[in-house]
Amino acid sequence: MPVHRPGSVRPLRLFPAGLLLAALSLALPFAAPASAATHPPRGSAHMGMGVLAHDGRSGTPAPTAVTQTEGVDVSGHQGNVGWSTLWSSGVKWAYTKATEGTYYTNPYFAQQYNGSYNVGMIRGAYHFATPDTTSGATQANYFVDHGGGWSKDGKTLPGTLDIEWNPYGAECYGKSASAMVSWIADFLSTYKARTGRDAVIYTATSWWSDCTGNYGGFASANPLWIARYASDAGTLPAGWSYYTMWQYTSSGPTVGDHDRFNGALDRVQALANG
Repeated sequence: MPVHRPGSVRPLRLFPAGLLLAALSLALPFAAPASAATHPPRGSAHMGMGVLAHDGRSGTPAPTAVTQTEGVDVSGHQGNVGWSTLWSSGVKWAYTKATEGTYYTNPYFAQQYNGSYNVGMIRGAYHFATPDTTSGATQANYFVDHGGGWSKDGKTLPGTLDIEWNPYGAECYGKSASAMVSWIADFLSTYKARTGRDAVIYTATSWWSDCTGNYGGFASANPLWIARYASDAGTLPAGWSYYTMWQYTSSGPTVGDHDRFNGALDRVQALANG
């Protein structure tokens, strides 16, 4: 019978911790933390952010006999913009994101807002609305105080309220249709009181229908900037019989977001002059 002397049994060998973790990482599928892929960081929203995901893309603008004037919209996402290149390509007007909620200002605002002006464009500023964070009046004041004002210099367009899908949570920011309409009205009335101008409303028909109940009460005073990446602007929200501006693509040359003003350059100037 074999005899086991003390110390003759080999002890169990242990893997160093680093090797064990490496082996496990290869064996187990990678799973990112739920919060990492759910929502973008606050402040990163921009005009048209939700259009492709919700409405898709179905062509480019069809030829039209109506004269339209090319424009662009930009945000901090674009950084320093090549305004001379855009001007040479035929772009004559531009909007720059100034603010979001009451917690964000665009760090590239001066280069974008003043740069477009300096090459000869008619320019304006826009505010990305977050109706779930503060009131419409509070956000309108924040917008005006951080670049969203207006002056009758012939080259400054009225501010735009960018009201669309919530990139940070529920589509309608947790508001009922009537509460959303009240929030928008609060923003618009405050903006007019501060600047003397009626703000432009940027939106998409599908979002407007879902989140305001297709409310038609703003059409008489507030110009419509419609978002739709297709051969035409499609059905407009209730109340508006025509659009003033149309964001038709997010994949244009030089700067992705390109727009058309529904009229010749003198109509852009007329909107700037009020």
